[in-house]
Amino acid sequence: MSDLIEGYEAALFDLDGVVYLGPEAVPGAAEGIDELRARGIQIGYVTNNAGRRPEVVVEHLNSLGVSASLADVVTSAQASAKMLADELPAGAKVLICGAQALADEVESVGLVPVWELDDEPAAVVQGYDPQMSWPRLDAAGHAIQRGALWFATNTDSTRPTNLGLVPGAGTQIDAIRHVVSVSPKVAGKPYPPLLEETMRRMDTQKCIFVGDRIDTDITGAVAVGIDSLMVFTGAHGVRDLLLADEASRPTAIGWDLRALLEPVREVEISDTSASCREQRAELVDDKVVLVTSPVGREAQLDALWAVLQLVWAGNGWDEAIPAQLDELH
Repeated sequence: MSDLIEGYEAALFDLDGVVYLGPEAVPGAAEGIDELRARGIQIGYVTNNAGRRPEVVVEHLNSLGVSASLADVVTSAQASAKMLADELPAGAKVLICGAQALADEVESVGLVPVWELDDEPAAVVQGYDPQMSWPRLDAAGHAIQRGALWFATNTDSTRPTNLGLVPGAGTQIDAIRHVVSVSPKVAGKPYPPLLEETMRRMDTQKCIFVGDRIDTDITGAVAVGIDSLMVFTGAHGVRDLLLADEASRPTAIGWDLRALLEPVREVEISDTSASCREQRAELVDDKVVLVTSPVGREAQLDALWAVLQLVWAGNGWDEAIPAQLDELH
């Protein structure tokens, strides 16, 4: 049985919740990435976080023991800057409603970052900034109402940290959305520009994306037509997968990114049952139920993968299933 990574040229990783949680590395992430490199796999770090320069991301990864160089990192700020440059003339003013890292990327493509409404910007670009203030949101809203084009780095509603979830860029964007009549053009996942820019830079289409969020990572991979691995070290878990629609379903699941180095989970499936290794799910009274009792994390992942095949075929599921998979949040 082949390992999951076989057949791919590159592995692309979301960062928060996959490689690290705030100041701490996800256990096994560094070792897994080193092994992938040893097998000749290209590595790409793809982040919706527009608040940090790529150099800072590299420094953070290296400080955690995760091998990374500047060429490996692509941020939503970089993808947003490319979108702006494609639509605006050189030298156009762009109001920054985000961190300095976003302003730096805007300047790098020949545009002029500004911070005040009185500068009469041609566009507004919005990204996550932990120091965001209401007056800055007000200025962005006024500029958009006056006709400035609106761009956003990403729409993540939350960010995972080592202490738990915190509000993400999406909450700041929603504040402006309530007062304008347009929607922003978005670079980050689940929208295609960020992943497309990453694949362009790496010159590959044979890649798999590893993420912890259904609504951004997995949906983003589906949107650009690449395979994906959903891991359980970050934001989303069992119930999210059970509820995932066709545009939001991974092609594989695993506890952490080291699942790329493990054998593929194969399923035997019929109209009324699905089996993965020793675990089995069946359709009983129009509901999917587990008929085995998985013990341990890997067995529970096998059981979930069997369950998902029947649920995603359009069947209902027994509410007891999440409790039966209690080692998977």
